[in-house]
Amino acid sequence: MSGFQPDQPHAEVRLSPNFGQRRDGMKPDMIVLHYTGMETGDGAESWLCNPESEVSSHYLVHEDGRIVQMVREGDRAWHAGKSSWRGETDINSCSVGIEIVNPGHALGYRAFPRRQMRAVIELCLGIAERHNVAPERVLAHSDVALGRKVDPGEKFSWRMLAQSGIGHWVAPSPRKGRALLQPGDGGAAVEELQSMLALYGYGVEITGRLDAQTVVTVQAFQRHFRTSCVDGVVDSSTVSTLRRLLAALPGGLD
Repeated sequence: MSGFQPDQPHAEVRLSPNFGQRRDGMKPDMIVLHYTGMETGDGAESWLCNPESEVSSHYLVHEDGRIVQMVREGDRAWHAGKSSWRGETDINSCSVGIEIVNPGHALGYRAFPRRQMRAVIELCLGIAERHNVAPERVLAHSDVALGRKVDPGEKFSWRMLAQSGIGHWVAPSPRKGRALLQPGDGGAAVEELQSMLALYGYGVEITGRLDAQTVVTVQAFQRHFRTSCVDGVVDSSTVSTLRRLLAALPGGLD
C-alpha cells in the first residue's frame, strides 16, 4: 500500500509501515492519547514511520495544529504496548491512537498550545463520530499502561476536551484534609477503593491492601482526573472524584 485517503478530513498522510490487522475482527471503540516524548515533532513523525522503530500511531498532532495520519483507522497501529482496560489486554486492536507532539517529562515537559489542543479536539470528535466511541472510552496512555507510561500527563487539558464534548470527566473535588489511607493499610476501605478503580476500568488487582500497584493506579487516576496534584495519596478529593465519575457513567454504579 503506497498511500490512502485520510479518514480525518484535511489530515496530511504519511504512511507508516508499522501496522497490521485488528485481532479477531475487532473494531475501534476507544481513543488513546499519548505524547511523543521526543525533542521535535519532525523527529517523532519520522520515528513513527521508521520500520526499525516497530511503533506507530494512527495520528500525530503537531504543535502548530497540523494533523498527520500514518495508519488507517481500520488497521491496528502499534501505539499502546503492554496495556489493559476493563479486562481487555489488546488495546491496539480496539483503539485509535493519537500521538501529540510534546517533549514529555524527560525532555522539558510543557503546556500543550491551544491550537494543538483545538486540533486534538477536532480529531477526537471525528473519530468518536465515525466509530461511536463512548465518552468513557477516551483515555490516556497512562490509564491503560499503569506504572509504565505517564503520558499525555498532568499538563494536558482534559477539562478543555470535556467542554468540547470529548471524554468522560467531572471537575475534581477540592483538596482538603489529610490522607484517608496510608501505604500498607488494609481492610474494607482499601478493597472498596480498589473495586471502584477496577469498576471504572483500571487494571488494578483487588488485594485488600494499599500496596504499590494500588498507589500507582491512584497516581494514574489523578494524572487524568485530578491533575493539580499527582501524588498517589488516597485523600478525600481523589475518592470523591472517583465516586462522582462512577455515578456519572451510563447506568451509574450498577
